[in-house]
Amino acid sequence: MNTVPAAALRLGWAGLLPFMLGAALVWLVRPDAHPYVTLALSAYAGVIVSFLGGIYWGFAFRQTQPSFRLLVWGVVPSLVAWVALVMPPSAGLVIHGLMLLACYAVDRRVYPQMGAAHWLTLRFRLSSVAAVSCFIGAAGT
Repeated sequence: MNTVPAAALRLGWAGLLPFMLGAALVWLVRPDAHPYVTLALSAYAGVIVSFLGGIYWGFAFRQTQPSFRLLVWGVVPSLVAWVALVMPPSAGLVIHGLMLLACYAVDRRVYPQMGAAHWLTLRFRLSSVAAVSCFIGAAGT
């Protein structure tokens, strides 16, 4: 049985700090700093959503004949994140949160086929906190 490396656990949880800090700061900063905080949170969410899509290209690279679906799904999160980033934060952060959840839903179906099912518990926990952070940030805009 495969296990998630300890370094991946630590780095995964550390990667949530910008989400949680950003969500908190949206509610705490002065009005003149608010646009910068919401942009920072949205940009970080977009980077992470894009990263999650990129994993699928990694899966495709391991195959002799890559699945067209893997390649397409690998691009979709980045495109959606890009659109969400240029939207007002009240909407864009909701889209980022929904994409984080959608990526996890796809992962639940594909990871077992790729021999990566052991990552799903961590993925669920990280995606849940990240998505809730986006929703909290959106609510504060």
